[in-house]
Amino acid sequence: MHIAFAASEGVPFSKTGGLADVVGALPRALAAQGHQISVYLPRYRQTKLVDARPVLRSITIPFDDEYRFCSVVTAGNEDGIRHYFVDYPPYFDREALYGTAVGDYPDNAERFALFSRAVIEASKIVGAPDVFHCHDWQSALIPVILRTFYSQDPAFENVATVFTIHNMGYQGLFPAEILPLLMLPWDLFTISKMEFFGQVNFLKGALAFSDYITTVSKKYSQEIQTTEYGFGLEGVLRNRAATVTGILNGIDYDVWNPGNDPFIAAKYAPQDLSGKAVDKADLLATFGINNADTKLPVIGIVSRFAAQKGFDLIAQIMDRLAREDMILTVLGSGDKDYEEMFLRLHKQFPHKIAVKVAYDNVIAHKIEAGADMFLMPSRYEPSGLNQIYSLKYGTVPIVRATGGLDETIEPWDARTGKGTGFKFYEYSGESLLLTIRAALQAFRDEASWHVLMRNGMSKDFSWANSAKEYVKVYERARQAQLVPRTNVSLRPPSEGPPPIP
Repeated sequence: MHIAFAASEGVPFSKTGGLADVVGALPRALAAQGHQISVYLPRYRQTKLVDARPVLRSITIPFDDEYRFCSVVTAGNEDGIRHYFVDYPPYFDREALYGTAVGDYPDNAERFALFSRAVIEASKIVGAPDVFHCHDWQSALIPVILRTFYSQDPAFENVATVFTIHNMGYQGLFPAEILPLLMLPWDLFTISKMEFFGQVNFLKGALAFSDYITTVSKKYSQEIQTTEYGFGLEGVLRNRAATVTGILNGIDYDVWNPGNDPFIAAKYAPQDLSGKAVDKADLLATFGINNADTKLPVIGIVSRFAAQKGFDLIAQIMDRLAREDMILTVLGSGDKDYEEMFLRLHKQFPHKIAVKVAYDNVIAHKIEAGADMFLMPSRYEPSGLNQIYSLKYGTVPIVRATGGLDETIEPWDARTGKGTGFKFYEYSGESLLLTIRAALQAFRDEASWHVLMRNGMSKDFSWANSAKEYVKVYERARQAQLVPRTNVSLRPPSEGPPPIP
């Protein structure tokens, strides 16, 4: 089967979050199972290509004001995957992917509309896939355009579309006036298609026109059909419930594994955990915490600083948590209020709370290896990857029971020796503090704690299993294309292909 991925970021070429990790790892897992894989990405300023070669020198993209002309280059075929990059410097040769500290780029609608049209046009030349697998709102126009403008194009007659929601909180909302500029017809601006409280919603368009919809954990696929987590689109998803499924993200154990991690001070494995003490000392030194009592538990955080990630709860309890017998190492950036909170606390408790306001891949690995616990108290978390990394490193997760966090972490029971971490349910500072204190108490029993560590390290969340589940979705989506439709472009979201068994 030929699957074409379309996404706004993917490692090792571009990254702001977990989406890039998925787009980097899932294609490799599918290629290893014998499938033909193409990956389409924008060519950003940060995209470093070795031996880039032109594939298409000019693609004409119509806009209402004027045509724009982009090109497509390839970086070759690696691990059975062909990567293609849409190159249009006026849109993509910028400081960041989506915006600056001031806010999103004001022309993001045009940027990713051009990207979506270029992917479709390029695929006509280099080879139309069996399935387009699109990710998040930046590629959401691909299923919309395929089922409208290209609905009669024989090149795409049997091409299916699968759309993955990585985070419902980001939908691609723009003023209605953007439609004419993007050369999109006004009949898309209806409640059953792309209209959303007077605005155009790119994500909603993909939910209406894709053959199948996936999310990055089973729990999250259920949560987003509720008012609390649906961000206003829960009704659309409930109407399409038969075609919505959750597939848990995997991780790449070639990259995240304490047995072969090149970024950590000492390697270790479940049968010999001695290296973790070396990594703990190295982590504390990296954060400038000298002469610390290494018997104190270290809690690690690697995150975007945002309320979604539970930092409002951390703010509620931070003064009390700082007085517990523990050390906190924090890596991340984001909301200025939270950045300032951690910097203030570091000045107040310099030997107990350390922070680096940045994203640093090497330090992220050091935290996973050197910390004793990893904190993720998210308000919502579609899948989460760090808690899975932490399991592999024997770094016990403390999480809120939501989305992928709930799905991947089993509560520790010292009486039975079963479980992999600690989790709480009520979204409150008090619940978080009680759970952290329970973890700190459990840490005092070294023998029991080692059982808990090894429980997590034995778990397998590799991509191979998740890739097989995606293949089932692709096959169902292809079957759906064989069902005759009298007018595909007007198909309401309540209709669709048969459910996944």
